[in-house]
Amino acid sequence: MEVAPLIAEVLARQQVKVTFFAANEPTKIGDGSLGDHWAPWWKDRALEGHAFASHTFDHVYWRADVAKGSTPQFRMQATAGSAAGKWMTLTSAQYCAELKKSNDRLQAITHQAPLALFRAPGGKTSPSLLAAARSCGYAHVAWADAGFMGDELPSDKYPNDVLLQKALRDLRSGDIVMAHLGIWSRKDPWAPAVLEPLIVGLKAKGFCFETLRTHPAYQAWIAQHTH
Repeated sequence: MEVAPLIAEVLARQQVKVTFFAANEPTKIGDGSLGDHWAPWWKDRALEGHAFASHTFDHVYWRADVAKGSTPQFRMQATAGSAAGKWMTLTSAQYCAELKKSNDRLQAITHQAPLALFRAPGGKTSPSLLAAARSCGYAHVAWADAGFMGDELPSDKYPNDVLLQKALRDLRSGDIVMAHLGIWSRKDPWAPAVLEPLIVGLKAKGFCFETLRTHPAYQAWIAQHTH
């Protein structure tokens, strides 16, 4: 969340609305990204018209499907919360509860119903995991190939200017762009250098920006599912 205030300023200045996928991850300041310290930040984004969805509450990575009879289970690893770093096996119902916990917290903070969508940490999924999530009302959102901003890659090998030019060159209409509110490991932070020039550059090419509420791939699903 270190660059979250800057990101909010840029989005407001450029009049761009986005969809935030949130998990309760560790922060340098405060009690976690969905904790009380950052709650006003999320509430302000809701008032500005942004959308929200689940990124699992404890940032739980899918690692493998587990064969246990006819009921699918999943080998997972959390990177936040009391179980951070530990391996666990979750049933479909338990994974759905993990998705719901994030959305419940977002709704409690923002007083706005999150979208019936989720993004799996790391984008790691399996057909069984996606089916389990859909069974409890969550469709998965991936990103376009060109929509991977590279903000979690080492900056010495992937400098900001290279990432900016690649995105401006390769993004196409309808692409979903994915960037983070901050990556601890990147030496030269992405957002301060790239976010606003990227938005300005894409606008100059005729692009506009929307939340996932209106994306053709998800609009019907969202209309049919509420949490």
